[in-house]
Amino acid sequence: MSEPEKRGLFGRLFGKAGKPAEPVAEPPVPVAEATSPEPTPVDTVAEPSVIPDAPAEPPLEPAVAAEGPAPVEIEVEPEPETEAPSEASSSLEITPAVAVDLTPPTQVKTSWWQKLKSGLGRTSSALTSGIGAIFTKRRLDDDTLEELEDILIQADLGLATATRITEALRKDRFDKEITDDEVRAVLAAEIEKVLLPVAKPLEIAGTAKPHVVLVVGVNGSGKTTTIGKLSMKLAREGRKVTLAAGDTFRAAAIEQLKIWGARTGATVVAREPGADAAGLAFDALVTGRENGSDVVVIDTAGRLQNRAELMAELEKIIRVIKKQDPTAPHDVILTLDATTGQNAVNQVEIFGKVAGVTGLVMTKLDGTARGGILVAVAEKFGLPVHFIGVGEGVEDLEPFDAKDFARAVAGLER
Repeated sequence: MSEPEKRGLFGRLFGKAGKPAEPVAEPPVPVAEATSPEPTPVDTVAEPSVIPDAPAEPPLEPAVAAEGPAPVEIEVEPEPETEAPSEASSSLEITPAVAVDLTPPTQVKTSWWQKLKSGLGRTSSALTSGIGAIFTKRRLDDDTLEELEDILIQADLGLATATRITEALRKDRFDKEITDDEVRAVLAAEIEKVLLPVAKPLEIAGTAKPHVVLVVGVNGSGKTTTIGKLSMKLAREGRKVTLAAGDTFRAAAIEQLKIWGARTGATVVAREPGADAAGLAFDALVTGRENGSDVVVIDTAGRLQNRAELMAELEKIIRVIKKQDPTAPHDVILTLDATTGQNAVNQVEIFGKVAGVTGLVMTKLDGTARGGILVAVAEKFGLPVHFIGVGEGVEDLEPFDAKDFARAVAGLER
């Protein structure tokens, strides 16, 4: 048996330099290896010696060819599979309305006052404790009025309202003894005067079908939850509702609105996260018109009022809505988080300029001692306040009542 035959495959690959290789009749195997994007373990070992000692036996070439392309198949095959789901998810998703039980729980009306009073407890406590510390059978003078004004401002009632209250006391009780109960009575009366003109329910006139409600606000102000609760109220009034999951930045918001749609029997129009919010609003109006909805409520992504590019996107949504109906949106509701305090004033100003806010919903009054900010906003802007929220339950959003709110803030009974 000749020397090359004795050495076998291992010997041919790692043969001694002194032995001349037999003539090669076919192109060397490394040419085929160049097609592989990454070197395999066989390539790494063979690279220094395969070129001078390339074997002539046919079995070697198929063996290398079988091993070389394998990594390429592993990397390339999955690529078309990742594209298919994204194409499928880009289609419009419409969750149709289903029949649900819309019967409200019993004794809702009688318990709302207790919920409101409890929700405003922290605001009331901060005010009444401060007032009680000042007025204990004490004559009303300039010093006490100044102290009272500081307390009212710290409760975010605003300078204008604080001045209104102190001037009312000065006019009737200056230099006279006055109790904290009397001060709280004046406080409630003056707050009610400020709030009465803005306590207006959300009216669905029926002149436009569908009536379009656009809900805007900063991150975390409670837009999606407010929409769900509003959808329930509209459904109980016998109105057909379509909801648009326009907060396309958050997958959780889309799923949350679908849940509310299932609870309230509303049609939900949605796309995948990251979709164009203006296009979704357009589709929602088309869907609402086709299915005979009375109201289309459009959710939007939370955006800070100082982010110009996000506010520009909101303007785009409104322009697209107007292409469907030049009179829409018929209501632009701004949700305000009571815990933000004086920042709410700035939010109303900026969103009012960009989106043309027509009404307000104040949320999370149960989580702050700064509920007086609603009074400051009403005094400055005079925008209708449609609802206030004092909890997470579906029954914890109620039409705004100025007298109840004023008495709850002042710590008085109904």
